[in-house]
Amino acid sequence: MTYNTAMWLHHPSAEELLLIVSFNIRVCLMYVPLMGFSNFMVYYWMSRYLESTWFIWVSQMNHIPMDIDYDKNKDWVSTQLHATCNVNQSLFNDWFTGHLNFQIEHHLFPTMPRHNYWKAAPLVKALCDKHGIEYKSKTLLRAFVDILHSLKESGEHWLEAYLHG
Repeated sequence: MTYNTAMWLHHPSAEELLLIVSFNIRVCLMYVPLMGFSNFMVYYWMSRYLESTWFIWVSQMNHIPMDIDYDKNKDWVSTQLHATCNVNQSLFNDWFTGHLNFQIEHHLFPTMPRHNYWKAAPLVKALCDKHGIEYKSKTLLRAFVDILHSLKESGEHWLEAYLHG
């Protein structure tokens, strides 16, 4: 193996590509004999579609509708609280979002295990009350409706730019 080949194999992107390829080969070797190739392809692409759709809704319901503007030279905590919001806690919301309904805590404590966010939430809320910072939380339905309104607004801006240059 030449020096350049060895360097390429240890490049982070090459390692990631090899992991992705090997994972998909192993998945095919496991499921194709059980399901047949065409059923496996339907299963594989349907699961990717559902997973992607779920991820987009879960990750965007706390971010898209927020009023994010140019840096207003606020402190870091205030900026995080202004740029995101939580979705109200419930057993379903915790399960459906993988505890990412606590997006405020996720932004403030990105390395904290997600299942502990509910423990930090009352402390963060108390800190916000003490310093007069708004702690935003909404229902899951409101979060989904906000996404649809945001997409509609973005579509209207795009259409206006497209039609009138």
